[in-house]
Amino acid sequence: MILLLVLLSLALRWAARHIRPVAATAFVALATLSGAALAQHAGLRTLVVPGDEPINVALFYPTVRSAGVVQLGPWRPVVGLGAPVSAEPLKGLILVSHGTGGNELAHHNLATRLAAEGYLVAAVRHPGDNWQDRSMITSGRYFGERPRQVSRVLDALLVSPEWGPRIPVGRIGALGHSAGGYTVLALAGAQAEPARAAQHCRSVQDDPGFCGLAQGPKALRPVAAANTAMPANVVPDGALVSVPDPRIRAVVALAPMAVVFTPESLKAVTVPVLLRVAEQDAVLTGKYHGGLVAANLPTAQAATVPGAGHFAFMAQPSQSLPSDAGDAAANPAGFDRVAYHAVLEAQVVQFFAQQWR
Repeated sequence: MILLLVLLSLALRWAARHIRPVAATAFVALATLSGAALAQHAGLRTLVVPGDEPINVALFYPTVRSAGVVQLGPWRPVVGLGAPVSAEPLKGLILVSHGTGGNELAHHNLATRLAAEGYLVAAVRHPGDNWQDRSMITSGRYFGERPRQVSRVLDALLVSPEWGPRIPVGRIGALGHSAGGYTVLALAGAQAEPARAAQHCRSVQDDPGFCGLAQGPKALRPVAAANTAMPANVVPDGALVSVPDPRIRAVVALAPMAVVFTPESLKAVTVPVLLRVAEQDAVLTGKYHGGLVAANLPTAQAATVPGAGHFAFMAQPSQSLPSDAGDAAANPAGFDRVAYHAVLEAQVVQFFAQQWR
């Protein structure tokens, strides 16, 4: 509870600087109600979905056991490791997809908040696109396989004797950042045309972060053409990639990689979408990615976060995390990631609650 009060205090300071007076008043009321409702805490377990490419999953869930800070590599989630699951009914299931080269703990702050609010949260470590292995980028199956991996996790949870009977029908959502934002929008019905990536990078000079990452990890670029082996049950990308999962009823896309989507397919998305774009995104230039989504999906609850960089939507690591996309622990001058997260967490909780009242 002390940690919650600290986060709320930071969030109120952020709101005073960035939110208009009426909106700030509404935020204070929401924060007060959320604080009163957090009688539960977040438990953490792991799950492995078997297959030719096993998928590691972090399961965050509500528990009545008190949680504490746990150091897990560069992450410090507030969880009860292996704690018993609360007897209260689950509010829903939220699937989480990290960005390229990330892992299942990269958004632990959002996961623990949702778990404390009563949701089961399944955070995926994408095989072939995580901090240890990014070979999928050059495999010719990236745009289809990433969303399919999330659907595989959903399949496993729905047939699980422990979790399946507890997941409320029709209350399944997804949240993703960067390539994870692409992933959840694809699950919502947006269609990718892989050739758009190369066309885009030939025609513009002001999206170097995306165009560099699209070539794959530097160590793999010389052998990309030879990296064609894939499990027999994996489908290579075609001219148009369509991988919707109608079981997913609401989506949060944070600084999504979106230039590959066709405008027509974005216009056809009917799933509710919460969209956030970083004002100072040096990895995915906003006008080509989040801006494309906002322009073609006017029903999305879209906003640009003032002063934020690309990694603003990830949990704050406890140490530097250098990558091909930059240091995931770094923030633009003057931007307080921890304070912003308290605001973002409240917005995400409110968004999902609105869908399933």
